[in-house]
Amino acid sequence: MALLEINALSVRFGGVAAVTDVSLVINSGEIHGIIGPNGAGKTSLINAVTGMVAAHSGSIRFADREIAGVAPHLISSVGLGRTFQHVELFGDRSVFDNVLTGFYRHQSYGLLAAALRLGKAGQSERQTREQTRLLLEAFDLTVYADTRAGLLPFGIQKRVDIARALAAEPKLLLLDEPISGMSEAEAEAAVTTMRMLAREHGITLVVVEHNMHVLMNLAERVTVLNQGRWLASGTPAEMQANTAVIEAYLGDAA
Repeated sequence: MALLEINALSVRFGGVAAVTDVSLVINSGEIHGIIGPNGAGKTSLINAVTGMVAAHSGSIRFADREIAGVAPHLISSVGLGRTFQHVELFGDRSVFDNVLTGFYRHQSYGLLAAALRLGKAGQSERQTREQTRLLLEAFDLTVYADTRAGLLPFGIQKRVDIARALAAEPKLLLLDEPISGMSEAEAEAAVTTMRMLAREHGITLVVVEHNMHVLMNLAERVTVLNQGRWLASGTPAEMQANTAVIEAYLGDAA
């Protein structure tokens, strides 16, 4: 079943076309990769879907509702989450606190109850802290739990960012270059954990990534963009054998 449907989407910045007539369907429960050379329009596409930039034309339907032109916080509230190329952590807060904030989208008690940890709020707080601990463990971040996030290397900050995004348990999570800055071993471990937690919690993933080896092992379907336009879609094996995709990355001589 389609969770996200993008139809003839175009994004322009003045006279420059960043995305042109792109159509794409993301099915519920899948892991979908988006690839393309630099300047292909990948991040612009994600920014349009999440309301960070306005679509020039076209339709974006999420969970059977139109979200083109809707404010980012309202899009987030219906279960569409994202990460950024450059992590947006609370640099002066601990890693534990950063991941903990991801769970608060689901809290429904009042401010006074939360401050005094009364009744439902107290029980929920204890459960949330335990869930945070488990997420840190899953991403091998326990040793950094009390460290200020802003002091950590970029690759570790990326793992914190992914953990926090998954904590919110969105229906659909768009990950913009989630493993950049990680070593190959760190990337493989992060991908394994992402796949496991997405399956466990029913989260659909859309992953924009330049690390082709890792992405091809993570995604079930891949869409290729080139110069702001749709170029091809299919399985990872099909994309690796597609002549147009190879030429887009390596040039006609390839």
